Amino acid sequence: MTESAPIVVFANFLSDLAVDLNEGQILTQWAQQAPRKAWLLRPGDVLVTPVPLGREFLRYVYGLTGVPPESVVVVEVPPAGAVPLARAVREAGLVEHIRALASDRGAALLPTALDASAIAFARDVGLTVHPYPTSEAAETALKMTMLLNTKTGFRETAEQLGMRLPPGRACPRPQTEDVARELLREYERVVVKPDRSAGGHGMRFVSRDDMSGWTVLPLDTVGGPDGMWVVEECLDVAESVSIQMEVGASATHALFSGAMRTAHGTFTGYASPLPLSCAHVADELEEWGAALGRHLADHGYAGPVGLDALVDVEGVAYASESNIRRTATTTPHAMVTRLTAGSANTHPAWSVSKGWTRDPMDFEGALARLRASRLAFDPERGEGVVLYADAPPDGRSWRYAVIARNAGDVEEQEATLAEVLGFEGG
Repeated sequence: MTESAPIVVFANFLSDLAVDLNEGQILTQWAQQAPRKAWLLRPGDVLVTPVPLGREFLRYVYGLTGVPPESVVVVEVPPAGAVPLARAVREAGLVEHIRALASDRGAALLPTALDASAIAFARDVGLTVHPYPTSEAAETALKMTMLLNTKTGFRETAEQLGMRLPPGRACPRPQTEDVARELLREYERVVVKPDRSAGGHGMRFVSRDDMSGWTVLPLDTVGGPDGMWVVEECLDVAESVSIQMEVGASATHALFSGAMRTAHGTFTGYASPLPLSCAHVADELEEWGAALGRHLADHGYAGPVGLDALVDVEGVAYASESNIRRTATTTPHAMVTRLTAGSANTHPAWSVSKGWTRDPMDFEGALARLRASRLAFDPERGEGVVLYADAPPDGRSWRYAVIARNAGDVEEQEATLAEVLGFEGG
């Protein structure tokens, strides 16, 4: 695909790549983030989305990116339950419409998750899968993609590649309690993770006192009765960090790194670059990411790779998992890079997070508050707040990005934003 060739942005958040499709509620919740994919659109592109996008939001996106509204098409797919987006497109009778929009112009499919259904859909409508030359090449990468989006597959591969890992073991679900009790003889706390999960879904933190009070270790239903789990020492964590790499045919290069914001193991936000307290692990993170990228490239994979790690209170980094897909930070980073290109802010610091307003509001109301307080993103300065994911269904749980010159300015703008929008606890 050349730079000028159109893409079909395929927001397939409903995918079995990260969790099983029977985890319908969490998948549907993740799909509400599909509007952020509008920031990737360029003239000639098509967005296929499982949730509707507000007119005000699209007008806002096009205004900041300079994309003529008539030059792109947004295809909203009616709800079809917890099924892959490709199936929902077929059930809605939209396959021919998408084929007509894209296949005769040399377009390529850009899926959020590289899974079997997305590859089959690309083949059906006559598209390649970005960045692969053919759908067959994308299919070759699928086995390794699926493996390294599991906790057990990552631990085995990371160990082979020489990464430092938290002490722990993989086991089938029926053995999880015995393994947890065994590890708790040596460690004060353990974390129990389902093999296929994202954003902290299904994780449980367990102490010795917890186990003494339980007859059975309570676990989430994710993964089914015989699914694999990982039990690890719960480190005394100072920061949860990550590095995002891009794997190409000839090289793997780092795109960005930063610190994740978490609550009880669940992802709540991200700030880039790495905080000064973790700057010393940057080289090691990049070394691990490059090794993982080379391994993936050797197995036919090309595209984004996220590597997560934990930095303990002594400053030692431990690799924790990999995300071989477009993640919650991939598109926001692309948006930040695009919006600051040509501005006075040549090396932006940025964050993405979520705040809950005390009262519901619509997109125009929230944007008006930002503009009145001079917090709204300014293209010339390359700084400000971006409402990057449309108005939330409840009118209260707003996702936002803050772009500034340094981490201190990001924090200052976030504090002001909490006051301007009236976030609970702000």
